[in-house]
Order: sequence, then C-alpha cells, then structure tokens
Amino acid sequence: MSAAADPSWKSPPEFIDLLPDEVHVWRAALSVSPSQIKALAPILAADERERADRFHFEKDRGAFIAGRALLRILLGRYLHKEPSQLEFHYGASGKPRLAGEESALHFNLSHSHSLALYAFSRGRELGIDVEHIKCNADAEKIAERFFSAQEVAVFRSLPASDREKAFFDCWTRKEAYVKAKGNGLKAPLDAFSVSLSPGEPAALLNVRDDAAEASRWSLRELEPGPGYAGTIIAEGNEWRLKCWEWKWQTDSKAQSF
Repeated sequence: MSAAADPSWKSPPEFIDLLPDEVHVWRAALSVSPSQIKALAPILAADERERADRFHFEKDRGAFIAGRALLRILLGRYLHKEPSQLEFHYGASGKPRLAGEESALHFNLSHSHSLALYAFSRGRELGIDVEHIKCNADAEKIAERFFSAQEVAVFRSLPASDREKAFFDCWTRKEAYVKAKGNGLKAPLDAFSVSLSPGEPAALLNVRDDAAEASRWSLRELEPGPGYAGTIIAEGNEWRLKCWEWKWQTDSKAQSF
C-alpha cells in the first residue's frame, strides 16, 4: 500500500489523534497582530525569546515568535500538555527533538515568507520543506552547483515553461530529505537524486553509496498555496497523509492550549 494523501487542507477536529500509520501536516500563516504576538511570547522558553530578540526587524521577530509558539501549541495538542512545559533537545545540525519519553513524537517544520508548514508522526523520521516560488534567472547555475548530474540532465531537457516549477519541486524534495536525515549543511545535495519532471510523482530515486536508502522513504508533493511549492517525506510507504489548516483566533487569548 503506497502513501495516500488528502490534498485538501481541512479544519481539524477539536480533539485530534495521530495514529502510527499517519503523517499530519499543518499549514499556517505567520502574519499575526501585535496583540497576538504579545499573547504568544510567554509560551516560548527563555532561549527562544532570546533568539527572537536578536531579529532586527519587528516583522521577522513576530514571525519567529508566532512560528515557534505554534509549534509548541500543536505539540501540546498531540501530547495533551501545556505548550510552555515542553522541552527540546537539539542535534548536531540543530534539528530539534522532544526530550524524554515524548521523543517518539517526531516533528519538522519549514517556513517561507509568511507561510509555515508543520509535520508530525509517531515513530518515523520525517522532513518537510516549503518555498515561495519566484523567478530566478540563476536557476540553471544553482542547479548545476547543487543538483546531482542526473537531476541537471533532466532539468536541461525540460522546456523553458516547465523549468521554474521543476526547479522548486526538486529543491523542496531535496531539502525535505536532508531535514529528515538531520544532516543539515553537512549533507551534499548532489549525493542523491529526486524526481522533478512535470507530472512525475515525488520520489527519492537513488542515494550515492547506499542502494537501499531510497526504498526507506516515500515523498508526497504538497500544495501549500498559490505561489508556493512543498514536499513532505517520511520513513516507510504505508502511511496516510492528513493536511490541516490552522486558524488564528481574532482575540488576544492564547490559542486554545
């Protein structure tokens, strides 16, 4: 059974459960009001508030606070805990994990401009990436530098009208895989190949020096919204994808913790 996807972004139920054979992805806007930012900031840990204070622009600071607070809110929903009580451990590349027994709940997040995606699973590694699609005159040069030889050959074979989407599909698929592995900047992006031809299912095709690695993972293309590309990757093939839409409350109350 291959990974199945519900392509629509639905409003979540009041009480949400994450089954072992599911991967949940949440979509959220990070543009929130100053009063909401004020209400969300206390959820963060001291080190997170220090990171927020280092942002030069208020817009960037607000987006960081909203993004980090929402991560805690969503984790709190799955774990039935207060968001402010959650503790994170960080790997060598900076990838966060929950501390203690709660570490079986895996998560990953990505944001671009004012849009954020969050992914959650139980007992399986996963990675997610979202990118704002914009015209990039240097796309071919970037592909030659970071893509595998196989990907570059496919990219060059495409008509000009297909290259923009192919570039961002390829980029998000590669970033999602690197994030799932937790290698950060240490992972050479040309050491593995993903699909990028229009209409071709999202897939990890091969990994240099590890013939079995590609079969460990399955990918799904996401539709984050107009002007965005996204990918979710998770271990195994027998998992179902559910996509949820986060709606910020219009009042200043903390978000139904």
